[in-house]
Amino acid sequence: MTGPSTNFAHAGGAGEEDSGLLDILISLVSSWRLLSVAPLAAGALALGVSYLVAPTYTAKTTFLPPQQQQNAAASALASIGALSGLAGVNTKTAADQFVSLMQSVNAEDRIVDRFELMKLYDVKYRFEARKRLEDNVRINLGKKDGLITVEADAPTPQLAADLANQHVAELRRLTGELALTEAQQRRVFFEGELKRTQAQLTDAQQKLQNSGFNPGALKTEPKAEVDNYAKIKAQATAAEVQLQVMRQKLADTSPEVQQQLSLVDALRRQMQQLESSQGGKSDSDYVARYREFKYQETLLDLLSKQFELARMDESRDGALIQVVDVATLPEHKSKPKRALIAVGTTVGVWVLLLFYVLCRHFWREAASQPDNAEKFANLRRAWRRR
Repeated sequence: MTGPSTNFAHAGGAGEEDSGLLDILISLVSSWRLLSVAPLAAGALALGVSYLVAPTYTAKTTFLPPQQQQNAAASALASIGALSGLAGVNTKTAADQFVSLMQSVNAEDRIVDRFELMKLYDVKYRFEARKRLEDNVRINLGKKDGLITVEADAPTPQLAADLANQHVAELRRLTGELALTEAQQRRVFFEGELKRTQAQLTDAQQKLQNSGFNPGALKTEPKAEVDNYAKIKAQATAAEVQLQVMRQKLADTSPEVQQQLSLVDALRRQMQQLESSQGGKSDSDYVARYREFKYQETLLDLLSKQFELARMDESRDGALIQVVDVATLPEHKSKPKRALIAVGTTVGVWVLLLFYVLCRHFWREAASQPDNAEKFANLRRAWRRR
C-alpha cells in the first residue's frame, strides 16, 4: 500500500525540481540579449578607454652582487641552525644589504633629482616622489641564483632603462663610500691616518727648511742616531694604530691583542732609552726638527704599506658589482594590456548580469507564491514608511 504512494512522492519531487530548473533556463533564455550584448558592449567600451591610458614601458637589469667572506665564527654558528639566532648572528646576506642600499633615501633622492621625478610625477614633496619611485621600481633578489633584478616602469623606453641602470650606479657609489666589510673599514681607517701623516710630514719638512743648520748642528752628526729613533718611534705608532684596528673586532683578553700590547710596550721602552741616551743633543733645534721630519717620513711609509694591504683585502672581498644584463630600451609597452582589459571586463559584466537575472527570477518566483504575498506587502509598507 505504501509503495505506490512513496514512488508518487518521489516522482512529484523530481518533477518540481525539473520544473524549477526549466523555469531558470527559460528566464536565462528570455534575457539572452542582456547577457550577450551588454557584456560585449562593456568590453568594447573598456577597450576604447584603454587607448586613452598612457602606455608604460618596463626595463630590467640583472647583476651579481659583491660576495662577502663570512668569518669562521659566524659560519660555525650558522651551521647549527636555530642556535645562530640565540648567538645574535645576523641571518641577512650581503645581497639583502645591497637591496636595502638601493632603496635608501640617499640613493632615491639622487635619482629623483637626476631625472626630475617631482616634476614628472607632478608632486609637491620629495617623499611623495620617493613613494612613486618605489611603486614604479621593483627590486627582487633571486633565492636560488643570488642575482638581483631591478625592473623600472616609466612613460618612455629611455627613462625606464635609465632608472633601472641608475639604481646600479647608485649602489656602486654607496659601496665605494661606505665601509661595509672589515677590509673596507681598515682601508678607510688607514686612509684617514695616511692623510693626517702626509699633512704632518709636510709641516715637519717646512719647519726643517726654515730652521737651517749651523756648525754646532754639524758636530752632532744626527743622521744615524735620528734615523734609528725615527724608525723606532714610527714602528711604535704603527703598532698602536694596528692595536686600535684589532680592538674593533677582538676583545682585550684575546691572545692577539695581548701580543700586540707587549710589542707596543717594548717599542716605547726603546724610545725612552734612545731619548735618555741623546742627552744634550736633543736641545738642538735643528736636531729636534730633523728627528720629527724623519719620524713622519718613516711613519708615512709604514702606513702606506698598511693602506695598500687593506686595499688588496678589500678587492679580494669581491667589491665589484658584475652586471649580467644591462637595461636596454624596451621594444614593447608593458601596460596597459588592452586585450586582457577587454576580456576581463566582458567576463566580469557577464557574471554580474547573470547574478542579476537569477536574483530577479527567484524574487519573482517568491512573490508569486500565495504564502509570501502578505510578507511582500509588509515589506513594501516598511519601505514606503522609510
